[in-house]
Amino acid sequence: MPALASNFKTEISTLIENKDFVTLKAKLAPWLPSDVAPILSELPIEELAVLFRGCSKELSAAVFSYLEHNAKHKLLKTLTQPQAAALLNELPSDDRTTFLNLLPLDLAMQLICLLTPEERKITQDLLAYPEHSVGRMMTLDYVDVHADWTVRESLDYIRTHGYDRETLSMIYVTDEAGILLDDIRVRRFLLAEPETKVSALMDGNYATLAPTDDREKALQVFRKYDRVALPVTSPESKLIGIVTADDMLDVASEEATEDIQKLGGTEALDEPYTTIALSKMVKKRASWLVVLFLGEMLTATAMSYFEDELAKAIVLSLFIPLVISSGGNAGSQAATLVIRALALGEFRLRDWWKIMRRELAAGTALGLILGAIGFLRIAIWSQFTPIYGPHWPLVGATVGIALVGIVLWGSLMGSMLPLLLKKLGFDPATSSAPFVATLVDVTGLIIYFSVALAIML
Repeated sequence: MPALASNFKTEISTLIENKDFVTLKAKLAPWLPSDVAPILSELPIEELAVLFRGCSKELSAAVFSYLEHNAKHKLLKTLTQPQAAALLNELPSDDRTTFLNLLPLDLAMQLICLLTPEERKITQDLLAYPEHSVGRMMTLDYVDVHADWTVRESLDYIRTHGYDRETLSMIYVTDEAGILLDDIRVRRFLLAEPETKVSALMDGNYATLAPTDDREKALQVFRKYDRVALPVTSPESKLIGIVTADDMLDVASEEATEDIQKLGGTEALDEPYTTIALSKMVKKRASWLVVLFLGEMLTATAMSYFEDELAKAIVLSLFIPLVISSGGNAGSQAATLVIRALALGEFRLRDWWKIMRRELAAGTALGLILGAIGFLRIAIWSQFTPIYGPHWPLVGATVGIALVGIVLWGSLMGSMLPLLLKKLGFDPATSSAPFVATLVDVTGLIIYFSVALAIML
């Protein structure tokens, strides 16, 4: 398949170079826009501009949707104003809104002026909703029928008006005022008797989104109800648009990418790693690194507080990296698991006590496992080397007990911090693995030396 795509792309490039537009149109004719668009999107901008001048508006819009944002911007600059206007008017309203939202305001306004009055109003209405809201993502390309129609009348209407709609998997039932009454899968229309009333197919079992809902909430509703599309309604229950599953797939990818980047201890890049400006990437990464660096300075402060005790039992310093990293690793594990479970809606904030109980049990078990391994390591080594001195059992007990406390504390910190941030209205992913590890480093040292004071000194 990759070789076929490569050969096809080469043929298209050759036809464009030779300006053989008759053969070019014939070559593209058998292809569905959704199949050929990803291949054509890899052509150089100059060739795409030539292609857009000669191919259908439908194909141009499909290819345009697959381009990177910068490539879209460059392509529009190479087209004449009428060509750019035709392309923008052909784009689905949700794709066009997403593209314009990423442009500087002055440039976006210039492009909006190229739209037809109808498309301009749609675009301005969608852009008026908050960023990352359902309103910015919804499309107005849906099919709605009335409850008093028959199945035959509904199917006739769908055949007439459904060609350029976003999806026909769900048909929406509205009254004369546009109030949503139900959504019905199209297969129920196909399997029903032609003279059956639409009202007979309705069960009143449907879910809706508000245009001001956050896109993360929309993603949760899609997962819960397993729909290919969900209606968006006004406060008066009037149907104003729909959000489709393909948009939700993009949202899921973007949200996962953003969370992973935050979990790695950086701000969300908002752009692909390979195209973001180096200065912008450094700025986003440096802010967190500075915070973490300042936090790690507290580790030195904690060590200086126990300087006298450390001098009396210098052997304890050998195990500082071991016990501290174990606590940080346990905290990072717990934070990652809890953040992902929150994102998937596996529990709610009011279930925090259940999470704490699980981490108390898990942290204790993990601490005992690591503590036992640490003690055995010291016991075995002491049989072959005098490095731990004659009081190696006390050293082993200190390391073992400290590991239990530090791992347990790290697990509790890693699990509770995301819940606290969520409760305060922040993104739980902000409690990244490096952030949790830094907090546990400081508190872990205090636990370690406190155990040492109690056992050895």
